Amino acid sequence: MLLWFKGIMIGFAIAAPVGPIGLLCIQRTLARGRWSGILSGLGAASADALYGGIAGFGLTALSELLLAWQTELQTVGGLFLLYLGWRTWRTLPAVEQAQVQPSRAGLLGDYLSTLALTLTNPVTILAFLGIFAGLGLATSGADFSAAIGLVSGVFAGSLLWWLALAAGVGLLRGRLTPAWSVWINRASGALIAGIGIWAML
Repeated sequence: MLLWFKGIMIGFAIAAPVGPIGLLCIQRTLARGRWSGILSGLGAASADALYGGIAGFGLTALSELLLAWQTELQTVGGLFLLYLGWRTWRTLPAVEQAQVQPSRAGLLGDYLSTLALTLTNPVTILAFLGIFAGLGLATSGADFSAAIGLVSGVFAGSLLWWLALAAGVGLLRGRLTPAWSVWINRASGALIAGIGIWAML
């Protein structure tokens, strides 16, 4: 249980900094509702758990392979961010979508897009390795139960952050004027596209 609680803190700390995924979660929550934001966050939490598992189970070979392809993955991720930035810029104001319920296909797309985007940043493995080592939590494949507890905690902590973010932003939905919604969409789109360009450079 102690490892699980430590995993929750690690997952929360990894997820909390606002980056392109956070901007997407905020924008989608405002535009399409809490479930869209929650499913977007769930995709990121799943990727965090996967990378946390690679670090926690000591899968060195897989870690090295992903890091060897770091440039290519970041280029793909950067292009994807440019596309998402363009889509976000053109998104209708949230108040015009307030009555539109996201479809199952749309929610699945929200989940898969953030899962793929988060997985294009294999440096996350280094963050987990550094935190695990710094806290004396580095585990090997032989310590299966400890690794399971740690990784499940990472997933829970990351998901906790995304649930809190979607719930908080969801309170603003329907209270924004069309002008504010357009400004938020365009600012988010520009920031996401900018991060995409930075990732490729």
